[in-house]
Amino acid sequence: MRPAEEISTNVEELIDAGREFYHRGWVLGTSGNFSSLISREPFRMCITASGNAKGELDGSHFVELDKNGAMISGTGKPSAESSLHIALYNILPNASSILHTHSVWGTILSDVFFDRGAIEISGYEMLKGLSGVRTHEHSELVPIIENSQDYEKVSRDIVRVVGENKEVHGIYLRRHGLYTWGDSIADARRHIEIFEFLFEVLGRRLQIEGV
Repeated sequence: MRPAEEISTNVEELIDAGREFYHRGWVLGTSGNFSSLISREPFRMCITASGNAKGELDGSHFVELDKNGAMISGTGKPSAESSLHIALYNILPNASSILHTHSVWGTILSDVFFDRGAIEISGYEMLKGLSGVRTHEHSELVPIIENSQDYEKVSRDIVRVVGENKEVHGIYLRRHGLYTWGDSIADARRHIEIFEFLFEVLGRRLQIEGV
């Protein structure tokens, strides 16, 4: 298990990400949720509690959960989407942080490209900001999953889709939001920034082209 000071550092990093994402318009209202893995055996993660504005987070707005989503410590109600984080950690052995945002451009693209099954982005230099990508010629797929309030079903869909697309760096819940991850909070945060930049570029390009 990680020492308490490391857990505290992770919470501070998530608080900082929340402030930045809020000001960029990616987690308005009380949308979004952020988590950090504490340990895999036994499974422990800290995650934002439900109903809190991500631009105003402090240490009291996080809870610690086990592999079943049961609360171990903290106050407040765990995010309703905690099971989605747990499902992703279970299928992504190197992930140590998962971040979830709700942006205008990403939400639009998840609807426009839903019938194709994924948002496809290629040819942009910013793709090299994604872990393991070495060239702008890379083609990145962001699979789109139908949104539902049945989070057990969404969790199963996530496991299936990510299992079939092991090279992806993120997934999108249709008309909802982006989930991305990283080997560290910094990696996951960078992925959010890269994706949100590319979503806006793609959206504005389609707008100019009249698509």
